[in-house]
Amino acid sequence: MMPPLALWVGPEPTVNRVRGTYIDQLASSGFDRRLDDLDRLASLGATRVRFPLLWERTAPGDPRDADWRWSDARLARLLSLGLPPIVGLMHHGSGPPDTSLLDPALPVRLAAYARAVAERYPWVDAWTPVNEPLTTARFSCLYGHWYPHHRDNASFVRSLLLQVQATAAAMRAIRAVNPRALLVQTEDMGRTCATAPLQYQADFENERRWLSLDLLQGRVDCAHPLWGYLTHHVDPDELLALVERPCPPDIIGLNAYVTSERFLDHRLARYPPHTHGGNGRDRYADVESVRACETPIGSFEARLREAHLRYGAPLAITEAHLGCTREEQLRWLLSAWRAAQLLRAEGADVRAVTAWAAFGATDWDSLLTEGRGHYEPGLWDIRAPQPRPTALARLARQLAQGESPAHPLLAVPGWWRVDRHQVNRPQGAPQSSARGDGAAGDDVAPLLVTGATGTLGRAFARICVVRGIPYRLLRRQDLDIADAGSIAAALARWRPWAVVNTAGFVRVDEAEADGAAQRCWRDNALGAELLARACGAAGVALVNFSSDLVFDGRKGAPYVESDAPQPLNAYGRAKRAAEMAVLQHCPRALVVRTAAFFGPWDAHNFVTHVLDTIRRGSTVAAAADRWITPTYVPHLVDATLDLLIDGEVGLLHLANRIDDGRGAISWADFGRAVAQAAGLDPMAVRAVAAVTLGECARRPINSALASERLWPLPPLARAIDDYLRDVRAAEAAASRRDDAVSLVAMPSHAGAAR
Repeated sequence: MMPPLALWVGPEPTVNRVRGTYIDQLASSGFDRRLDDLDRLASLGATRVRFPLLWERTAPGDPRDADWRWSDARLARLLSLGLPPIVGLMHHGSGPPDTSLLDPALPVRLAAYARAVAERYPWVDAWTPVNEPLTTARFSCLYGHWYPHHRDNASFVRSLLLQVQATAAAMRAIRAVNPRALLVQTEDMGRTCATAPLQYQADFENERRWLSLDLLQGRVDCAHPLWGYLTHHVDPDELLALVERPCPPDIIGLNAYVTSERFLDHRLARYPPHTHGGNGRDRYADVESVRACETPIGSFEARLREAHLRYGAPLAITEAHLGCTREEQLRWLLSAWRAAQLLRAEGADVRAVTAWAAFGATDWDSLLTEGRGHYEPGLWDIRAPQPRPTALARLARQLAQGESPAHPLLAVPGWWRVDRHQVNRPQGAPQSSARGDGAAGDDVAPLLVTGATGTLGRAFARICVVRGIPYRLLRRQDLDIADAGSIAAALARWRPWAVVNTAGFVRVDEAEADGAAQRCWRDNALGAELLARACGAAGVALVNFSSDLVFDGRKGAPYVESDAPQPLNAYGRAKRAAEMAVLQHCPRALVVRTAAFFGPWDAHNFVTHVLDTIRRGSTVAAAADRWITPTYVPHLVDATLDLLIDGEVGLLHLANRIDDGRGAISWADFGRAVAQAAGLDPMAVRAVAAVTLGECARRPINSALASERLWPLPPLARAIDDYLRDVRAAEAAASRRDDAVSLVAMPSHAGAAR
């Protein structure tokens, strides 16, 4: 009887070169600085950790001069925690600066380092000397993404063979110290499909993906389907040496990513130019099959079954990670776990599933070729003073303990399994979406969103459509938040798992008048309190939005959550009362303070007003003496949904980050930055004193927001770029609304490239 399916974990540890620069994921995630990250990993109930003891970091020169201080402390901690490592020596790397994937001395040199590591830690019993050799060879020597940036088959074959030889040599060196050492060999097993004229190329690539494992198994002889291809580039004796002296993996670690599954199409006109390529015989587009094919990708289940039939060896999923929104990350990890369980039921010896990129990954959306700082959270989100556990950590712990995950969003299929035509439909009336508004079935608890006529409520509806979150967008007649009976009826009717309250009175100046002040208090303070009481009693999570206008602006620096509010106007006083009531009456409430909305779907915001006015040939007056932190609505909504799914509670500031030392921007400078980014004259924004704008309500001079808890929103410069991109996309979609949906269009939430 097989032992239960195990949970393994691992940080994303890639250390590689892109031209003259080393990319170090351990540094960017902070894993190299936090010893207690190992305690975090152990807390999940994992039975092993893929641990990076990388050659480039530890011994960039002579192995005798290696610096063991970092690894000594961490391996000692792993021993004390009872969490055995699978030690990795090269992870998409090419070795120290004086070597490369094409260096004939690579096997000997890696073996020397491996021997030094094994002698230092003779108790380590599992090793991955070289992670994903074939994938690394493709990206470095066939596609030219990574060092040494070659783009030819000869370099690809040579670099692959050298990595396999290095793996075998390293294991011989390790086993000279510990004869029982296990080889856990990883590889990305993405499959390629194609149109009929290109089926020959897909067949070749589908055979090629097994090469690293076939070589280690000693299977590549003159009968191998790729013998002719390989011997065109390397001496047959090198291949036969591996046949005579194989190094078969003890456990085959399969990695699969949404974007590893490829589709080749000879119809180039259907795809953007950057997807065009070829093999010297035919030109074709090479795209992710999930974005082009009508049938769902095989993913883990199919890849495990293929490997089991081919090798019959013990298997593990050694990377399960999706750079996407939180609910899709949950669905991906759960799908990996269920695939492993299914294959075990079919008789395959599947040992474990590895929750990967535990502390996130940076710039993998560009395959590490662009240093934009694009961060994807993992089981923890590092954009906080200390790593913050996400819902993925909770799911991983549940799986390790044999519990059945029950979050309602796990009942909705992942975006990679949804009909492509439905996913790619233009964003119109969200209520009719195939994935939004309860379309997953009445048995799936929805997210209730109040404020159907407001900017924020409509934005939540749009983004719930894209993210596959069943929801109900409610008007006042559906749910009046200031009527306890209406709230009770709505909660009883829809039985939501959470409520997002975007309803409220937003006209700050009008709120100073007596009649409007009463409406402001009713909608912003009383309504929030009644909703919090009802959600608290029902055990329903709640998000309520507040404002930067709860502050008086006298601090002279951005406000954090612990700063004392002191509102200057009626609107701010109502919002402050709502904050206190919501936090008092609903233990599962998240109160989000934010400011200065702008977005691509609402014409009534400062950014749109600035651009429209300048394009008409006029100027715009904006305050030069009032400081803010603007917030891009799609960023705000995405972050709020992630935090809601994570179960975050309490008071939190969310606004786009301003990395200029001051952490704030004036309205005038904001307008000028937007104009300049749009290619317009920034001086068309006239800087004026705030007192000249004729506002009725008093406003703080500086109401900028910062956070002492976390900061998940990207910088303001990126927010402006995203706004301009999204506006162009919306305009393009509107112009072709009646046309066929492009096969390659996909929401920006679709995940990282791989």
